[in-house]
Amino acid sequence: MTRALFIVSEEGYWGEECVEPLETLSDAGIEITVATPSGSEPVIDERSLDPEQVGKETAEHVRDVHETDDRLNDPIPTARADAGEYDAVVYPGGHGTEWDVNQDSHARRILRDTVEGHEGTALVVCHAVGILAFTRGSDGELIASGRDVTGFPNEWEADIVDEDDRMPSGRKLPYWVENEVRAVGANWDAELDRNESVTVDGDLITGRGPESSSAAARTLLDELGV
Repeated sequence: MTRALFIVSEEGYWGEECVEPLETLSDAGIEITVATPSGSEPVIDERSLDPEQVGKETAEHVRDVHETDDRLNDPIPTARADAGEYDAVVYPGGHGTEWDVNQDSHARRILRDTVEGHEGTALVVCHAVGILAFTRGSDGELIASGRDVTGFPNEWEADIVDEDDRMPSGRKLPYWVENEVRAVGANWDAELDRNESVTVDGDLITGRGPESSSAAARTLLDELGV
């Protein structure tokens, strides 16, 4: 059976970016395990449950999955996860990933082992794409260097944070994803003229944001041959 590992934030994941791939892969018969950096239950970004932001139907559905899905409610710590046991690893986005997943050494190890191996495929979405700026391959080089990627663009971030890079909650955003990923030599294109943006570069798939989640999940299935 095809298996996938979801690495989800405890600081605030964006609901649709997790739920869309989770259900798409589940419907395709893929067995899914959820991991978080500490093994505690993932925390959802409340803004992704706001009907005014995402629509009433999406907000209600995402909340239901977040509260009732047994896999999300019983994660394993990333330290116990081995990329070799999975055919795919999925990193849902959300601003929260900047504080935990992207900085977690085990999440980075899993990403490195997945894209360097011959068996696995990684899907990284939205703010989780920031992990590419901090993950080194076994040769010590940053794995994003020279790769084609998409992710959460500066143009969108500027509409969220204030002039001091503070989120609406008042929390300081530690970095802007596009800036960090560009700085390590990635070929960045968020395709702002398109409704969806999904980029494939070898065993790495990246998605721009919530509206690209479904397309990114379907692309992953295609890459897996499922």
